[in-house]
Amino acid sequence: MKIWRWVFVGLVCTAFILRIDAVELGRRHPTERISGSAGDVLEDDPVGRLKVFVYELPSKYNKKILQKDQRCLTHMFAAEIFMHRFLLSSPVRTLNPEEADWFYTPVYTTCDLTPNGLPLPFKSPRMMRSAIQLISSNWPYWNRTEGADHFFVVPHDFGACFHYQEEKAIERGILPLLQRATLVQTFGQRNHVCLKEGSITIPPYAPPQKMQAHLIPEKTPRSIFVYFRGLFYDVGNDPEGGYYARGARAAVWENFKDNPLFDISTEHPTTYYEDMQRAVFCLCPLGWAPWSPRLVEAVIFGCIPVIIADDIVLPFADAIPWEEIGVFIDEKDVPNLDTILTSIPTEVILRKQRLLANPSMKQAMLFPQPAQPGDAFHQVLNGLARKLPHDKSVYLKTGQKILNWTAGPVGDLKPW
Repeated sequence: MKIWRWVFVGLVCTAFILRIDAVELGRRHPTERISGSAGDVLEDDPVGRLKVFVYELPSKYNKKILQKDQRCLTHMFAAEIFMHRFLLSSPVRTLNPEEADWFYTPVYTTCDLTPNGLPLPFKSPRMMRSAIQLISSNWPYWNRTEGADHFFVVPHDFGACFHYQEEKAIERGILPLLQRATLVQTFGQRNHVCLKEGSITIPPYAPPQKMQAHLIPEKTPRSIFVYFRGLFYDVGNDPEGGYYARGARAAVWENFKDNPLFDISTEHPTTYYEDMQRAVFCLCPLGWAPWSPRLVEAVIFGCIPVIIADDIVLPFADAIPWEEIGVFIDEKDVPNLDTILTSIPTEVILRKQRLLANPSMKQAMLFPQPAQPGDAFHQVLNGLARKLPHDKSVYLKTGQKILNWTAGPVGDLKPW
């Protein structure tokens, strides 16, 4: 039996190498572009289609928080900081609020960090409430719509529910004062309490310069079939892996830790980015939340993302053709992952790789400094522009109120 087992493994690896050779040949093809709405929308130019007014808040809401901890500039939630900086110098910014289509309130709600660099969400709703009270008492624009023409960047694990544990996020719900506003958030899962209809889903922040520094020659063969580095079990919170990632990561490890086609480990090597560029498929399973920076990294490095997160709403889904560049695996089908991936025709793999090689696809996933055409900043603006003009129903009649200022957990109502 042992002899036949190793013969089988040898045949699988041979087939794998032949496929990789075919894939490498495909890498020499010209970059492929998707025509139609997705490809066209990716290259939209928002300039001239909208105007944004940026509220000037006291520095305690943003700059002073960052001064206390510069780590906020590099964690996966840093989009709120860079979006603020971008808008201050963006050609869509207007200094005249009377002509603004949208109003932006720069609050750094994820910049209160633990010693390990993880955001603490406990002050976030109080900080946001305080900022909204400030703009509503000093400017007339919030009151006329109760925020329906305002947008907020809320990149927490579960967006404006402001918590990293799902059950507590669901219990809290979206901050009541944000119920009419447009949310720009990393979290997206269909039919979830913490995803507001009309939200703009963005990628988590990944440092562009850091990834640029790890690029390897484009013709390097992709000699790894499936790649993943990360936790399979959250030992501190869920040692048996039944709740963490809804059991999907534990299933990956239990089924494929000894499979020669799977290069998976909890160790995070210094060659992590280089290894992704040598892989055909990169696993992007959910964790406690359904998304992670792996999705951005996979796209940047041309590794086909294998998305394991039921009902996930992906970044800029109206502009990026995720179904054509990625592979979607239902969480219940993780034990069949090897069969599913090895059965994908070579020509399908080649096309996904050519689409991933499109520079506009990569650019849309990044928040570079300075900003560049088609980047994630511009995709956010495109999303805002596509929501214009505002329906007349968003404007309230004199004295009309919809939002309840005293709704929400008692702790969230404390002053900040």
